[in-house]
Amino acid sequence: MPQQVSVPDEEAGPEYKGSPRVVPDPDVEAARIAAVRRYDILDTPPDGAFDRVASLAARLFDVPVATVTIVDTDRIWFKAAHGLHDMAELGRDPGLCGSAVLRDEALVIPDTLLDDVAQSNPLVTGPMGVRFYAAAPIVTTDGHRLGTVNILDTKPRSITEDDAATLADLAAIVMDEMELRLAALAMVRHEQERRAAESWHAEIEHERAEAERRAREQAEKDKAAIAAFASTLQRTLLPPALPVVPGLELACHYRTASVHDVGGDFYDVFPLDGGRWAFFLGDVCGKGAEAAAVTSLTRYTLRAAAQIDPDPRTVLGALNNALLADVSAGSRFCTAIFGLLTPDDTGGFHVAVATGGHPPAYHLRPDETGQVEVVAVRPKGGMLIGALPEAQFAQVTFHMAPGEGLLLYTDGLTEARTSDGAMLGEEGLTAFLRRRTAPVSATTLVDDTVVLLESLPDGAGDDVALLALSVPRCETVPDQAVSATAHTSAAPEPTGQER
Repeated sequence: MPQQVSVPDEEAGPEYKGSPRVVPDPDVEAARIAAVRRYDILDTPPDGAFDRVASLAARLFDVPVATVTIVDTDRIWFKAAHGLHDMAELGRDPGLCGSAVLRDEALVIPDTLLDDVAQSNPLVTGPMGVRFYAAAPIVTTDGHRLGTVNILDTKPRSITEDDAATLADLAAIVMDEMELRLAALAMVRHEQERRAAESWHAEIEHERAEAERRAREQAEKDKAAIAAFASTLQRTLLPPALPVVPGLELACHYRTASVHDVGGDFYDVFPLDGGRWAFFLGDVCGKGAEAAAVTSLTRYTLRAAAQIDPDPRTVLGALNNALLADVSAGSRFCTAIFGLLTPDDTGGFHVAVATGGHPPAYHLRPDETGQVEVVAVRPKGGMLIGALPEAQFAQVTFHMAPGEGLLLYTDGLTEARTSDGAMLGEEGLTAFLRRRTAPVSATTLVDDTVVLLESLPDGAGDDVALLALSVPRCETVPDQAVSATAHTSAAPEPTGQER
């Protein structure tokens, strides 16, 4: 069933005459309003998570105004607004957001004065004089559009398809935050109901033994609930699986030090234009919900910044600025490695890697004797990310040919203790890697490193993230098909491997 009806401008010529009017289907609109009520978001106090999205949108697109809005029955309510002061809501008709929320795709109006609907909007006719508007709908998992993420400028302009995709990603981040908020509200209500039920039973039963039994059982349930919540939140901060990259094998591993804490380690691999790919791995200072919020900001900032300019040092610089500008991040900082892969005609990849305060990666390449040469990828310099405004980041480039690989890790690996109580350290890790023999495989490299961790007396005392990349030799990969492997585990008992 169509969710809206587009009424084209019969007067439109070859020049832009305005976007078509969109008439909402009454049944679909009623279901959409019900979804808005379900999330209980209207007229709530300011929230740092949504304010960060508005600020990030303004920085990414270099516009003076960016907003996150929820579209009610007769009004447009601003959940977050960057650069827009003393305005909490607008009437829905005529409305820019009111039109954008009825569309499945992003709405872009290069010049509002040429748009039949937009030209009468108060933001266009008022003192602000908005001349450019673009918005992406905030869509629930069951397809209801709650509102929009918007960018506005006082002069006409245009955006690319990649920009529109980035705007859609920001809208998806807003939706993720709303889902987490809804889940948190449900947990609070459930907890209140549970405690009321316990109190009622205690008053009726008046038996200490029964009360103690219930308390013990509830403690176990709470412990399991905390672990489940931490696990669910952790999964939202990591890619569910690594992508399939032509000519490359990928493998990863993530192990949290405790099932009751959300770790701050992160990694990702994602495509860019021109057949290029980006990858990153890093570690946010601290643990728990605050570290998780910074981890989420870090991951999405790296992805968004790379779409604009994939130069590794530029990307880390954008992350540094984002962390310093985010008041809610406080004194949180992180270390990270960001890399850019460009395929070449030899079947290998040109690799550019920048680092910000992170331990070195290791480039493994077989020599003529069948042994593996281990080269530390350690750009000179590279400061902590989010600590200083003038932070500088170092970069190095190299070639990764067929039969070679690259291992990235967080410091939970090198800080693990050996049987004599000393840390494994970079020297111990280097020695372990040198004992390997060709061929180099991302999957076996990660698997063997996990076995190394499990062989240590106390395992890893901190979170450990591993990301490995390798370029298979042609004769070892039938039909040039390269698989991606992703596996995770959590202390104290590993959950195994997911492929």
